[in-house]
Amino acid sequence: MPEFLELVPPDDALQHWMAHLPAYILETEVVDTSLALGRVTAEAVIASYPLPSFTRSAMDGYAVRAADTFGASDSLPAYLRLVGEVPMGATTDLALQAGECALIHTGGMLPNQADAVVMVEHTQSARLGEVEIFHATAVGENVIQKGEDVTQGEQVIGQGMRLRPQEIGGLMALGITQVRVFRRLRVGLISSGDEVIPPAQELLPGQVRDVNSYSLGALVEQKGAFPVQYGIVPDQAEALRATAKQALAECDLVLITAGSSASARDLTSQVIGELGKPGVLVHGVSVRPGKPTILAVCDGKAVVGLPGNPVSALVIAILLVAPVLQKLAGISASSPPGMVMAQLSLNLSSQAGREDWVAVRLSRTAAGYQADPVFGKSNLIFTLVRADGLVRIPAAATGLSAGEMVEVRLI
Repeated sequence: MPEFLELVPPDDALQHWMAHLPAYILETEVVDTSLALGRVTAEAVIASYPLPSFTRSAMDGYAVRAADTFGASDSLPAYLRLVGEVPMGATTDLALQAGECALIHTGGMLPNQADAVVMVEHTQSARLGEVEIFHATAVGENVIQKGEDVTQGEQVIGQGMRLRPQEIGGLMALGITQVRVFRRLRVGLISSGDEVIPPAQELLPGQVRDVNSYSLGALVEQKGAFPVQYGIVPDQAEALRATAKQALAECDLVLITAGSSASARDLTSQVIGELGKPGVLVHGVSVRPGKPTILAVCDGKAVVGLPGNPVSALVIAILLVAPVLQKLAGISASSPPGMVMAQLSLNLSSQAGREDWVAVRLSRTAAGYQADPVFGKSNLIFTLVRADGLVRIPAAATGLSAGEMVEVRLI
């Protein structure tokens, strides 16, 4: 059986692959901010005015001049004249003089000369037109200053940022109802194998349903790209070549999942090598699962040959394809993957020189999280369904010990 000539460590494989990807510039478009979740900004966003645009109260209570409350306590309250109420959603023409206060609600504009707010819990209405203050208040206490959140002219969102719910809210707070973003990447998905059938088709002996097109398509969507399905092609060079050429012409990146047999891997590598220069850069990664991975650049576009086994295909896509999707999408600084620390419940063995990723299920204990390995072969997709994350066994190690604290990459 043919074997790989050289297995490349996964980090080295990723760096080598990325180094051969040319600068990729996507077209831009303007979309409604309300529909921009997950999109990547094509230009920086500058605040045209400060937020808040006026100094306002952070509490329900009384706007005061802080100096009028100095020394106030439960046993020796300060007495202030109530001169009015600040209307909500409107400016106020109130201007406090010494010994005066005004009723104010959360978000209300601070009157002129007021510099603090006493919480209503620290007050009492002594008699009509007078308020007892039981708490000495410092200047600025319970007050949100004009421009405290954002100053006018400040860059609030940089170019190349993937918009999260908080960015959508921030844009709306500034009245920015449309935003310029990069076009979504198009990722071509091809499944190959004579034994592979569509999920809706009745299963016959010797056949397997297409899992990879859908799990990888979901991952692509999760990363903000648009999956383009090219269906299932048989293990025939001409059929795979024609479909791969079409996908390469129409998409920004192409993922091909092949059967696990050596002949299927050889066919995929051969076809990818014919798609364009420089062609196959890595064929074989020293990682489990996912050793048969093929990484290529064909005429300026990334092409990946993934193992047919669903667990291998998805794990490699998480580890290697996702970072490239972020780069191609124009994301300038990607956030690190979600991680938690957990105590390993069982010993895990590994082969030195190969990086292993083991699926684990997390459970909460009195001491924190516990990571329970989920054992299963790479063609069993429910190994990952039952898992919450992946634990890495470094190539230099021969395993991990029960009771050891490990970093779990959430999936």
